[in-house]
Amino acid sequence: MERNNYQGALQHPIGSGFNVASTATEVIKGINLTGKIAIVTGGNAGIGLETTRVLAAAGATVIVPARDIEKAKKNLDGIPNVEIEAMDLTRPETIDAFTGKFIDSGRPLHLLINNAGIMWVPLQRDSRGIESQLATNYLGQYQLVARLWPALKKANGARVVNVSSYGHQMAPFDFEDPNFEHREYQTLLGYGQSKTASNLFALELDNRAKSFNVRAYSLHPGSIAGTELARDADMELFKQMGFFDEHGHMRPEILASLKTIPQGAATTVWCATSPLLNNIGGVYCEDGDVAELDLGNFEQDNGLGTRGVQPYSLNENNAKKLWDLSEEMTGIVFEVN
Repeated sequence: MERNNYQGALQHPIGSGFNVASTATEVIKGINLTGKIAIVTGGNAGIGLETTRVLAAAGATVIVPARDIEKAKKNLDGIPNVEIEAMDLTRPETIDAFTGKFIDSGRPLHLLINNAGIMWVPLQRDSRGIESQLATNYLGQYQLVARLWPALKKANGARVVNVSSYGHQMAPFDFEDPNFEHREYQTLLGYGQSKTASNLFALELDNRAKSFNVRAYSLHPGSIAGTELARDADMELFKQMGFFDEHGHMRPEILASLKTIPQGAATTVWCATSPLLNNIGGVYCEDGDVAELDLGNFEQDNGLGTRGVQPYSLNENNAKKLWDLSEEMTGIVFEVN
């Protein structure tokens, strides 16, 4: 019987040969994606843009759903094989419109890269009353995959890649109060639980979908310079976390530990394309390889290092419970059949 990654059973590096310094271009070398179709959310900025560029250069047709079409056109100008469509992960009706159009096209979907995300935001809720980081970073992924399932199955060899974060270590998923209705809102707790949810979803999706030749992965891209993720951040919070000094300058040791954008996109592209993962799924990856399970054996650092994956975000019971809660919160029953 094929193994699954419940409780982190498969969380061991597999000797990919890549590391923290590897770039997206390096990890895809020798792989031809001609005839493949990919969707990359957030694919017009930061590591999403680099992911789009590299997949397109390898021959894939890349569809980039975007909130700001004009910005997307400008940022993606000159990249071949790219299609831009309208979608806003905070507005479920736009997800339905985007996915409906794709399904109606009759095309298979080989790669779904759930890259878009937000962080450091104040308490905000979407039209359903759902906290914005949970809605954007996780429930949008769930809705996309559920709606695109027929196309993923049709590919007869598809991968779903959730760009998660080391930030999942900041919080497990709070099943009692996921929307901060009865507890004090802390933006990093909201972020942490949304990324834990993304890991749990990849774990459970892979186990349910692998018999249809669809595999799923989650990953930590690294801490990266030059992205838009911190555009809403409070400088005082950065200071409290030790990233900046009292004058608002980034500490040299922090700056030295940051990845470039090409390095930041590497693990996403590796999860999407590496033949080493043909027979393994549901794993959390970092630095172009499968990550270690964090059992508390890692040395403390400044929070920017790669420290593996928390067992609570690979727990079988949590994963199944989250699937049921996701159906309840979105009103979308996702039958994998």
